[in-house]
Amino acid sequence: MDHCRFWQGGNQAKRLQRTSRSILFAVLRLSGIPLLVRELIQRRRVTIVVYHAMPVWVAERHLRALKARYHIISLADYLAWRKQGARRALPPRSLIITLDDGHKNNFELKPLLEQQQVPVTVFLCSGVVGTHRHYWWFHANHTAEVHALKEMPNDARLQKLKELGFEETKQFAERQALSRIEIDQMRKIADFQAHTVFHPILPACAEERARWEIVQCKRDLEQDSRIAVRALAYPNGNYTEREVNLAKEAGFECALSLDPGFNDAATDLFRLKRIPLPDDASVSELLVKTSGLWELIRALRVKSSQALRAVWLFNHRRGNGKKNGDAASPSLCAKT
Repeated sequence: MDHCRFWQGGNQAKRLQRTSRSILFAVLRLSGIPLLVRELIQRRRVTIVVYHAMPVWVAERHLRALKARYHIISLADYLAWRKQGARRALPPRSLIITLDDGHKNNFELKPLLEQQQVPVTVFLCSGVVGTHRHYWWFHANHTAEVHALKEMPNDARLQKLKELGFEETKQFAERQALSRIEIDQMRKIADFQAHTVFHPILPACAEERARWEIVQCKRDLEQDSRIAVRALAYPNGNYTEREVNLAKEAGFECALSLDPGFNDAATDLFRLKRIPLPDDASVSELLVKTSGLWELIRALRVKSSQALRAVWLFNHRRGNGKKNGDAASPSLCAKT
């Protein structure tokens, strides 16, 4: 009975959290700020959004909302524009849709994308697609453990995952990624690009492993799937100057991060900015986050927290200084 109450309480808490989140994003949307950002800032910039395993029913609502407010272009369109020196203008409020990893439910989007004529770029993990291998994060016990694994050196992460029953080359009964046949059938509407072989956190890898992940993914996709590979998406958005140089050495034309913001003719092609979107986001959350407003709010919260902490530390040290001064006074008087 207590166990049932525990789960009921957990479900109620999740429902309450979802409701509060929906109200918050609805209020932010109705504030009119996302509209101002679209017209004043995004009009002359290129926005790139990223999903992972978005279901069809969400995609239908999101595409309807995005097409009404943005001009959806392909990543190839943006790269061609950059190559031409940005001489001609892109459509106002240009937006690029990307999907990371190559999850098998991406194939379910094919009829909708064809009907709507919406181009997307799907970044593939070449060692997982076309196999029954799994994405490593699905074998963690909870979200906190996934975050902890991302912070580990790569060898330590793989050892911990082995203890959880996962190995990178292990084949499982259930398929998680797109098959090669599905990739081939989606080519007319989807542009497939590189997302490393097994999706490690690149800065956590030794240099040789990081180089292999980047180079081998490009080679796999070009040789096995006959894909013209131009772009790399850094797994989890993590990169350093080393990864930028490795991508350039491997022959990529660009690389995409999860750095917040928009892109223009001057944006570093190996540090393209993307806005991550939850696969189950409401339309209000979609529009608020796509406008960049949510990231601005988060940045302001961080700065406010840092400022408050700095004030607290200042007052704390000042208070300790006064105490030390008071304590020193009697001895000074005695010596005098």
